[in-house]
Amino acid sequence: MGILIAVTAVAAYQYYKHIRRAQHEYEKANNEYEKANNEYEKASQEYEKAKDFLEDIVMSFDRELKRESAKFDTMVSKVEGSYTTADVSYRKAETIERKIEPIETQLDVLVQSYQAMSQEITENQTENIQYNSNVLSGLSGLEVKLKNIDATQETLKTKITDLEEQIKKIVNTPPPQSQVIAEVMLPPIPIKRDKALATLTDTEIQVLEMLSKEGSKTAPEIKERIHLSREHTARLMKKLYEEGYLEREAGKLPFRYSIKKEMEALLQKVENSAV
Repeated sequence: MGILIAVTAVAAYQYYKHIRRAQHEYEKANNEYEKANNEYEKASQEYEKAKDFLEDIVMSFDRELKRESAKFDTMVSKVEGSYTTADVSYRKAETIERKIEPIETQLDVLVQSYQAMSQEITENQTENIQYNSNVLSGLSGLEVKLKNIDATQETLKTKITDLEEQIKKIVNTPPPQSQVIAEVMLPPIPIKRDKALATLTDTEIQVLEMLSKEGSKTAPEIKERIHLSREHTARLMKKLYEEGYLEREAGKLPFRYSIKKEMEALLQKVENSAV
């Protein structure tokens, strides 16, 4: 009873550690996702600021250009009045042109800067989207791990319940004085006499004869002898146990199977009849 309590406590502690680790990974992934989202929002704000800044520059340049154009039109009208005024206006027009050229150069630089900034922002947005996708994939994997932990918990509960039932039966059933129980055995299942050997395949009869002659064996040991896959062998042993031909030790994994005494006697009777 003390060993069962210790095993239960260790299992519960290991399960608690799994839960805490999963929660920690989930919180870490969630923080990374929020951080990436904040960086994405910050980049979007910077993009909007740059866009507004460039729009203000373009509008300012347009207003300046209109003002200079109006001045130029005034000068042209004065040129029509007199040659001298036209010459002066011509020189002023050249001055205006010289003023416009640096502005155009600055505008070209600003356009190039705007294009470079737009490309950089686009690349950052692509990286943020990829990062968010990776974070979401990590969260999906974490959800799968949590589901696996829940399934493990249910399996553990079932095993603990089965062990408790076995212990109750052992405690309530007085052991024979001439025999000491060394291992915990699952409750035997009565042989279905109406089926006997008629419904068994050649491979199943081979397994029963092997256990009868060589003693108890595990499913992996039997698999090596009958040359079947692990899954096929496990299903075969489970079927023989559930139909009452075998007994199974539940003290440790993998289960060790042994043939029931009445089944062994039936096999010997069949062999003697064949002889």
